[in-house]
Amino acid sequence: MPSSTGPSIDTITEGGRVTQVGEGQEAEETSPAVVTLGAPTVGELLAERYELVEHINNDSAGRLVWRGVDVVLRRPVAVVLRYPGGDSATEMLQAAVAASRVIHPNLVGVYDAIDEDDRAYVVREWVDGQSLREMVAADGPLDPARATAIGNAVASALAAVHATGMVHGNLHPGTVMISDDGRVVLADARTDGADSQENDLRAVGGVLYFALTGHWPHGEAPLHGATAGHGRAALPDAVRDASGSIAAPRQVRAGVPAYLDDLTMDLLDPEIAPPSSDVLSAELSRLDIPADEQFLEQAGPLRFTADPGEEPSSPLAAAGGRKVALGIAALLVVALVGLLVGISVLGGGDDDKQPVAQPTGSAPATGGSTEAAAPVRKLTVSDVRIIDPESGDRAEVRNAEKVIDGSDDEGWETQTYRNNGKFGGLKKGMGVWIDLGAPHTVKSLQATLSSTGASAELRAGTNGEFPSTSKGDKDLVAAYPTVIGQPFEDHDGTKMIFNGFDPAQKYQYLLFWITELPKKDDGSGWKIGVQEITVQGS
Repeated sequence: MPSSTGPSIDTITEGGRVTQVGEGQEAEETSPAVVTLGAPTVGELLAERYELVEHINNDSAGRLVWRGVDVVLRRPVAVVLRYPGGDSATEMLQAAVAASRVIHPNLVGVYDAIDEDDRAYVVREWVDGQSLREMVAADGPLDPARATAIGNAVASALAAVHATGMVHGNLHPGTVMISDDGRVVLADARTDGADSQENDLRAVGGVLYFALTGHWPHGEAPLHGATAGHGRAALPDAVRDASGSIAAPRQVRAGVPAYLDDLTMDLLDPEIAPPSSDVLSAELSRLDIPADEQFLEQAGPLRFTADPGEEPSSPLAAAGGRKVALGIAALLVVALVGLLVGISVLGGGDDDKQPVAQPTGSAPATGGSTEAAAPVRKLTVSDVRIIDPESGDRAEVRNAEKVIDGSDDEGWETQTYRNNGKFGGLKKGMGVWIDLGAPHTVKSLQATLSSTGASAELRAGTNGEFPSTSKGDKDLVAAYPTVIGQPFEDHDGTKMIFNGFDPAQKYQYLLFWITELPKKDDGSGWKIGVQEITVQGS
């Protein structure tokens, strides 16, 4: 009887398509496999659902990579298959189970994991595009803005992984994929416990360095103790001095902003403790690349040791950074804006004067204030209630306070519905409405659920507005038309993380809206519990 129990992966490109291979290792060209018991064939239907379309390659770990189609949902999938299954596939299946629990737009989705004894396979998201390694090899180093965006996406994905207590353990340019539509996806997570979150963060520095220079800073002794066959040996080594220390990105190529150069080198410096992944993501998301090279410092001598006398000046610097921190740049921009405003006021109210050009800085200033430099933190929820527009039983809307009590052990839950997961056909949905007490810049919202398989979305009011809470629930729901990020539909994890917030918009009221319930384990009906909701922002 097939049992659901997914893998770690690298990337290969075949006709412009990217799919996941295995264990971060280089794919090998092999002759067609001899068909044996358990060997897959074109057109075969696995688990009565996944049709095998094309054999892409075999990875060096002995797994077969296929392009397939989910005939139920009619979507392309990648199938990573090992035969025989049994004990030899245990690690692959365990990795899939762990990876499936983390749902994030910058992580490759794991859909299914099946052990059929004679073979085992993992069904994953199929991604059209190329890896960062392939992109840089084809087009050369990236511009600073693109490199920053990729680093931010990777850090955001790591923040989701680290929030569960897990590590990725295999981050390098071959496991960072860029889809044809520009989405950055992190693949090939390892869950064997042989790594650390700190090493993940060091690897973000390596990815930034590679994106900016086209060179890998870990050379013949790759990060995480990987061997030469683990997908990194083919990367050009960084420029080094006589002692083996690497040159900073700005010494390799012109046009790299000083603060991005400093951030990258700080992450690579073993003497400096890296920030947490959520702080790093917040820093990268706020970086603004200077438009003119005149704003950049001239490249100085190699800097390979910490400067013990410098004071930390931003969340990243407070976490251990030694060089020019983003907070200083933000304050300088704010001071310059203030100076220009003062000059304008002293100059009188001449209506036909020429507009003053706004300065370009390394961190955006919002409305001439320092709010843009505020660190990301957990926001306090001042009020919470259950929204149920079509309920006849008010007992179901009790215990809303349990979703913000700081514990995953207790939460609010729906009743058990019969017939189907669409609330038995009785209603279109239910939701958790939260009030942050005041408008905030919101980075992400995480909802922890009692089980997998639910569908939900996060909504906000138009322009941050909301109706009076004295109005009925139907009016309340109708006033929240804006969906934040991509809805989670029939997701296979217990955590939903929404991070598609507009950085220029402030939010006070949000609605976590459940559209479909998962089936209970005993098959007696459909039900879900919301154990905890946390909001990160500033």
